[in-house]
Amino acid sequence: MADNFEITEEMKAQIGWTSSPWSYEVTRTSVRAFARGVGYTDLVYYDVESARKAGYRDLPAPTTYLGTAIFIPGQSDDFLPFAPGSHPSVDHGLPGLLDGGTETEYFGDICAGDTLTCVNKLDDLFTKESKGLGTMLIMSSESTYTNQDGKVVAVQRSQAIFY
Repeated sequence: MADNFEITEEMKAQIGWTSSPWSYEVTRTSVRAFARGVGYTDLVYYDVESARKAGYRDLPAPTTYLGTAIFIPGQSDDFLPFAPGSHPSVDHGLPGLLDGGTETEYFGDICAGDTLTCVNKLDDLFTKESKGLGTMLIMSSESTYTNQDGKVVAVQRSQAIFY
């Protein structure tokens, strides 16, 4: 529990940090697997003909599914689907981590066959007091997903809570 935690100038200097781009693939298999995993039964997620009849180019990506990060040995993190350096280095020393939530804003369809490029940005750092956890560090970030045609198709905003 952090009683006297403060954001340092070094930490503040990380605000605005932007990652290198990283690619995510949307495949028919991954769309079907994600849809099945979350319990969707609409045929547009499983049958290409049904998807096209509904106006999609191919199987549409279910809500919150933005593809599968491409793993490249020696370039990708061994445990997480990210490139090394895809998240800012904020040396806060807090051991606890909570998911503070994620919201996704869509600007176009994402369908099987698409390759999305993601760039992460650290938007803000601030503290909040908790009776049970003490001073918490809130890290707000934004991830922008651009399709193979150069169109931004989604922006995801999220918060990580360190305590």
